[in-house]
Amino acid sequence: MSRKGKDNIVKGAIYASAGFTVFVLIAIIGFVLVKGLPGISISFLTRNYENKTTYVTVTAVTNLYTEDLQTGYIDPLGITLKVNEDGKLEITGIDKDSPCKDALNLKGISYPVKKGDLVASVTPLNDTTMKMKVVRPGGGIVPMIVTTLYMILLSLIIAAPIGILSAIFLIEYAKPGKLRNIIHFAIENLAGIPSIIYGLFGSLFFVKLCQLKYSILAGALTLSIILLPTIITTTEETLKAIPKSYRESSLGLGATKLQTIRRVVLPNALSGILVAVILSVGRIVGESAALLLTAGTVAQIPKALFGNSASGATLTIKMYTLMKEENDLTTACAIGIVLLVIIIVLNFASKTVTKKLLSRKSA
Repeated sequence: MSRKGKDNIVKGAIYASAGFTVFVLIAIIGFVLVKGLPGISISFLTRNYENKTTYVTVTAVTNLYTEDLQTGYIDPLGITLKVNEDGKLEITGIDKDSPCKDALNLKGISYPVKKGDLVASVTPLNDTTMKMKVVRPGGGIVPMIVTTLYMILLSLIIAAPIGILSAIFLIEYAKPGKLRNIIHFAIENLAGIPSIIYGLFGSLFFVKLCQLKYSILAGALTLSIILLPTIITTTEETLKAIPKSYRESSLGLGATKLQTIRRVVLPNALSGILVAVILSVGRIVGESAALLLTAGTVAQIPKALFGNSASGATLTIKMYTLMKEENDLTTACAIGIVLLVIIIVLNFASKTVTKKLLSRKSA
């Protein structure tokens, strides 16, 4: 076979590989979109996951007994009730000055009744006051979105400074030798450890030994360890790319080494550091095994960093439980679409920030 024929075969293999990769990516995204779009709705994106039942008291201005409390427009309360498809009374309309917006729960705390709430029961207390059992429908993913954002924020606050400072030490201060080689060996091995091993460590150390229990803090601390190899390695490569002449010029002008790092090296490495952060965000959003053993699977918004009320399921954890326990492919794929949107938005925002920083630096 001629050289030209061999080159054509290699070229064909290269194009075929690239085309296959693109096809697989499009197929995966297309599958998620086709299966998940029917599950996307306003209520899916704005509601809690579990139904919330609350008893409230409502005080009207006029006599309640003159109105039909079962269906239709209730003038003293300023609401419209309708029997929905499930045979339950649903509030389909509420006036701006409705006294239901001033409703109080049994603890005397304001609990405004909203459009879409279900009225399970009505008990008149006197001529103008009634107690209502209000059910706020769930089926949404707000708790998982909030928990995921909490996890991203906490993990980066812990891991980013440690990772960046470690990379600075390895490039700017550590001398070539055994110590540096050992550190690099440890980082390379940490990057290859399965996340379930990190989850086991986090469950034993943070959850049990440190008594953080299943919480977002235990999950964030575990994720921080997972992120360190990515942040350190990416930041290291960025710092290596900074020309030595920049450092030598700064030192020649009388700046100290620390001043050179802070005012010369880091500003020029900022775009690469942001890339490390972006990669870390993707790892946080996509992580499930480690969080399953440290953050828990409860579909609620964490009310603390650690303790009994600090547990919460991220979007990926909820996807896992939906498929494993309920075999709900539509909702799982709908959550997948939300994950894709979050990643795209974060990538777009980081690239925009990088461009602005680079344009300011060049100016």
